[in-house]
Amino acid sequence: MFTVEINGRKIEARNGETILDVLNRAGAKVPTLCHLKGLFPSGACRICSVEVEGFNTLIPSCAYPVQDGMIIKTNTPRVVKARKTIIELLLANHVQDCLYCVRNGDCELQELAAVYGVRERRYPASPEKRPVDVSSPSIVHDQNKCILCGKCVRTCEEIVGVAAIDFVHRGSKTVIAPAFEFNLNVSSCIGCGQCVLVCPTGALRERSSLKEVTDALQNPEKFVVVQHAPAVSVTLAEEFGLKAGSDADRLLVNALRRLGFDRVFDTAFSADLTIMEEASELVERLQNGGSIPMMTSCSPGWVKFVEQFYPEFIPNLSTCKSPQQMMGAVIKSIFAREQGISPDKIFSVSVMPCTAKKFEAERPEFSHNGYADIDAVLTTRELIRLIRMYGIEFDSLKPDEPDLPFGKRSTAGKLFGGTGGVMEAALRTAYFLITGKEPQKIVFEEVRGLKGIREARVKIADIELGVAVANGIQNAKALLEQIKAGRDDLHFIEVMTCPGGCVGGGGQPFDTCPASIRTRLQALYQIDRNEAVRASHQNPLIQELYDRYLERPLSHRSHELLHTKYTERDVLI
Repeated sequence: MFTVEINGRKIEARNGETILDVLNRAGAKVPTLCHLKGLFPSGACRICSVEVEGFNTLIPSCAYPVQDGMIIKTNTPRVVKARKTIIELLLANHVQDCLYCVRNGDCELQELAAVYGVRERRYPASPEKRPVDVSSPSIVHDQNKCILCGKCVRTCEEIVGVAAIDFVHRGSKTVIAPAFEFNLNVSSCIGCGQCVLVCPTGALRERSSLKEVTDALQNPEKFVVVQHAPAVSVTLAEEFGLKAGSDADRLLVNALRRLGFDRVFDTAFSADLTIMEEASELVERLQNGGSIPMMTSCSPGWVKFVEQFYPEFIPNLSTCKSPQQMMGAVIKSIFAREQGISPDKIFSVSVMPCTAKKFEAERPEFSHNGYADIDAVLTTRELIRLIRMYGIEFDSLKPDEPDLPFGKRSTAGKLFGGTGGVMEAALRTAYFLITGKEPQKIVFEEVRGLKGIREARVKIADIELGVAVANGIQNAKALLEQIKAGRDDLHFIEVMTCPGGCVGGGGQPFDTCPASIRTRLQALYQIDRNEAVRASHQNPLIQELYDRYLERPLSHRSHELLHTKYTERDVLI
């Protein structure tokens, strides 16, 4: 430990810290645009520069190690002028469409321009107008709004592990794009949207379905049904002034009804249905032979990643559809028949914390009798915009109950919202399917938490099950490489594409950070502690669904509705 001076205050620092680390701990806020905590600093934007006594030039605080005795000043006239100039230069090449931008009011560049008093364009420029890439079902890429901070590139490569985009060309011609400036739809992009979360300006955004949904809500010929994912309700509190980590599930139901949806269902119900099928599939593979380890298929970014980069593991993927698609299939078949509604009159909407779900909904495999399982997917962000657009005061709503029969869930289904949740839910039901008894140990702490890879040995009757949970694609890659190298002690693997699972999904609010992810995870665990029905097979409406329509897990009828297959994908770039 040693001492540095920051704006006249003595602050203790440690070897290996950057100036920015110490500034943040000392509460001396400086702006950043390119900085990603936990990754090696790039120093690309220079907006975090500070003045250090004895140095002739300003120092980028994110990239410079702190040293004993440093005298640091964060807001001298020289520093403020430099930051303002950087902002002005960025704006010179930036499209001036803030009124129409999806990030208006939530844009880091716009906020900095306001803070530093930028009120006119001092550096006129005529940047080349580039076409907006709308080829992806999940993500829109507008290079005209890009400030070349590089956060999307580094996130895609270093955090997600896909590297679908990079810097292309050099100098003033530099842009961020897939190789050869091809469109996203022919790139290796898996649609996860983590690049959207880190983009400070709206150069990357989700492909919105708000118009399709509002049109359907206003169409008297359409019966509009909505489902909401487990991670959504534990996120909304942050946006509407409620206590962080609160479960706003019942308030959300009320809000969706006020928006005009004819039925409001809970995707955690179909998560229970997924577990019935997936746990049964695991037991079937263990007892009668099949590709082991079996790998979960709930996360569409992960599925696309396997199809593109590890097609030899496609047989290891569970054939189960995701909860979103299972709910959609049941709505357009069983529910439609029960209600006497033609499937073509039903407009089925899902609210998801995920941009890749938009891609998943458009997959041709996910249709039945010519009807798509899902007609439109809204991200959590889009739902927030819709609630505000309709003038609904979320924090003043009264709790309401979802519609039956697809509104009752177990807490196991709710756990799907976080990394390790699918594994824990599956273990609870697999134990019952193998032994006919409820597990004495209902909570599997070994698979909880945010560690990159968690492994456990679970004894079920005479089977010792080797299980692993991969938190993010990078960690999944490590497991796949181990298996390719000969590792054979794992039977079941859960993979979530996004860090933290769905609670950290690419469709969540822009301020999603590790602290937010932990808070949302704890909210899911709290729900699991407080409620009585904690296993998917205990859900009485799931039991009724099988008794009346599906017969049993893995029956011909359930395979027809609830299962699918995946195929190798060629990646052009």
